[in-house]
Amino acid sequence: MSNSLLRRLVAPTAAAAIAATAAFVGAGAASAHVTANAPTLAQGGYGVVTFVVPNESDTAATTELTVTLPNLKSARPEAMSGWRSEVAKDPSTEAVTSITWTALPGTPGVPVGEFAQFRISGGPFPEEDSVMLPATQIYADGERVAWAEPMGADGEEPEHPAPTLTLPAATDGDDHHGGSASHGSTDTAGSAETTEASDSTDDAARWLGGIGLLVGALGAVIGVAALTRSGRRGGGSDTERGSDA
Repeated sequence: MSNSLLRRLVAPTAAAAIAATAAFVGAGAASAHVTANAPTLAQGGYGVVTFVVPNESDTAATTELTVTLPNLKSARPEAMSGWRSEVAKDPSTEAVTSITWTALPGTPGVPVGEFAQFRISGGPFPEEDSVMLPATQIYADGERVAWAEPMGADGEEPEHPAPTLTLPAATDGDDHHGGSASHGSTDTAGSAETTEASDSTDDAARWLGGIGLLVGALGAVIGVAALTRSGRRGGGSDTERGSDA
C-alpha cells in the first residue's frame, strides 16, 4: 500500500477523532449551569431531587440559591453545613412553592471555581413529561442570575436554561403516597449517593472516551510518519544496490 493511499485513509479518521474529542470538551463546558436530576422520580410521585450549582463567577462566591417548586404537598431540604434553608408555602393551600438556601455568615458559600449540590425530598410532582424548576443564583457581590428560560422550540439551549426534570410515566411499583419523602435520612442519603456516583461515572466516561479517540488519532498519524520514513530508507537501499551491481 502506498504512502499516499495510507494518508488518504488515515486523515479522515484522525480528523473525526479530534472533532469528537472537541465535542466532549465542549459538552463539559456547556453544562456549567444550574441543573436538576432525580433518577428515581416518576410522574405524580415523591422522591429526591438534586440541584447541581456551579459557581460561574470569576470573583465572587455563590451565597444564595432559590428554587421554585410546582406547589408540592411536601418538600424538605437536606441539612447542609454552613447553609440555612427556608421553605416558602402558599398561605391558602400550604403547598410548598419554593426553597431558599442562604450561606451563613463567616462561611465560604460556593467558592469560585467550585460547585455544590442542594437536595430536597418531596412530592407529589406533576403528572407531566417534564417539569421546569426555575432557580435564582445570587453571588456575594450582589450579582443575580435567573436560571428560568425554557428550551427553544428548535431544541436550542438558551443562555440561562431553567433546571428541568424529565419524568417517566408511573408504574405499579412507584410510590405515590409520600413513601420516599417520609423515609429516614438513610434513604435520602442513599439516593443522593447514587445520583452523585452516576454523574461522576458519566463525566469520566465522556472524558476517557474523548481522550481515547485523540490518542488513537495521534497513533495513526505517527504510524503514517513511520511508514513514510521506512519507504524512503527502502528506496535509498535499492538505489545503492543498483549502483553496486
